[in-house]
Amino acid sequence: MKKAELRKIYKQKRQDLSFLEIQRLQKSIYQQIYDLDIANIKTIHIFLTLAKFKEIDTNPIINYFRSKNIKIAVSKSDFTNNTLTHFYLEEDTQIALNTYGIPEPKNAVQASEKDLDLVFIPLLISDEKNYRVGYGKGFYDRFLNNCRPDCKKIGLNFFKPIAKISDINEFDIALDKVIYPDCQFE
Repeated sequence: MKKAELRKIYKQKRQDLSFLEIQRLQKSIYQQIYDLDIANIKTIHIFLTLAKFKEIDTNPIINYFRSKNIKIAVSKSDFTNNTLTHFYLEEDTQIALNTYGIPEPKNAVQASEKDLDLVFIPLLISDEKNYRVGYGKGFYDRFLNNCRPDCKKIGLNFFKPIAKISDINEFDIALDKVIYPDCQFE
């Protein structure tokens, strides 16, 4: 299936999830993150949750890495060229919604993509080769292309990967891992 069709299907599937289903699925995702080997991780990048799209709540993940004294970076979106700029998320960093309703840091120090050891990536669905379907603007593919080759790229998703995304292209970047719940719903 092609990305556009998958995007439509999985946006709807996510919207159809109940509050209790999301809580149960997130619990499984969080446990898998807490079980990761983070011995060599100094700085992570994570997305701030878009609640209106029922994205995974990243606050418990942020709190976990903060408790391990690992630096956290988040992004600001530039829709004129579909790129991301990265900033350190400190305890006193102010977060505000941009004109698109995306939470972004307001008073933060800029971070370099080259300093990131681990990036958590939002997605709608992935395939068995760890290619992903996002919202379709290419923000994360551009961003991940600028990260160090040894930077770990982990997607977070509520749904089990499908067999194949049929229209992968040379700009798509496969992730190192996709974490999804081990307790799928019936």
